[in-house]
Amino acid sequence: MDTTTGTFPTFPQGTKVASLGGGHGLFQTLTAVRLLHPDTITAIVTVADDGGSSGRIRRELGQIPPGDLRMALSALAPRDDEGRMWEATLQHRFGGSGALAGHAVGNMLIAGLYDILQSEVAALDVVAKLIRAEGRVLPVCEQPLEIEAEVGGLDADPRIVRQVRGQVAVATTVGSVRRARLVPENAVACEEAMTALQDADLITLGPGSWFTSVVPHLLVPGVTDVLERCTGMKIVVVNLDAEPGETAGFTAERYLHILQQHAASFTADVVIVDEHSVPNEADRTYLARAAANIGAKLAFHDVREEDSSGYYKSRHDPKKLAAALGAEYLAARGQ
Repeated sequence: MDTTTGTFPTFPQGTKVASLGGGHGLFQTLTAVRLLHPDTITAIVTVADDGGSSGRIRRELGQIPPGDLRMALSALAPRDDEGRMWEATLQHRFGGSGALAGHAVGNMLIAGLYDILQSEVAALDVVAKLIRAEGRVLPVCEQPLEIEAEVGGLDADPRIVRQVRGQVAVATTVGSVRRARLVPENAVACEEAMTALQDADLITLGPGSWFTSVVPHLLVPGVTDVLERCTGMKIVVVNLDAEPGETAGFTAERYLHILQQHAASFTADVVIVDEHSVPNEADRTYLARAAANIGAKLAFHDVREEDSSGYYKSRHDPKKLAAALGAEYLAARGQ
């Protein structure tokens, strides 16, 4: 695979991909997956956001927050002039200081369609058809969720653990997140999303804000059961860097421990880690053990984006990630 020219082998005919995540991490993953030309792509998106435009729609209308769903739709817009126009339109935010200030056009469109159709899945399917999306976007469940985390380090005594509730509060906490849970705990998984997981030949999880975009999927009742039963290959993509707030100080190994802590039965086939993120051989050994604990092979690839001056950024390069995903999937199939 030549990541400089953007030339990639296509997936075998009929390949179905399901990608779990949210926000910018899922956007990069979907952009990467599209380069491999699978037969179908399904984005399965977290619905716990409570900030900005999404939070306002959630509070005022009682709907699931549309922001991460909108971003996934934008990632699947065609790469022609009309598709780029729709991507820009969905992502566009109103300016000014009035009631619409800060709202994203795509959020308003999804919210309006839900009011008319009374179905989140139907509303998302309509937007996907409108923009000619090269894939389907589904919520992991059709009700808004809240994230509640146990956070230490907020008091002088580090042994004291406090409950912090809300996606924004958890993502920006100055303490150390130890564990997260969903409210309500008995949320019902989206049936169409579970079917997509069952049918997928390749399932990706991550990268993204770990406690607010990645782990929540594993906390929705039934999701880990479906992941246990499914026959598709499962690839975890580990974040490049620790984020200020929820994952401050995290090592690559810690991300995997957190997955196992929150879903003891979760297993994967491959864990992809950026080859520049873990240069120490001893750390790589520990990381390989952590991957083995969830049944996975550890795979190092160059997946970090660089700017025009050659400096690394804190996000995955879609072409490099496509090369890594394609190589691991085809290798597992003996191709």
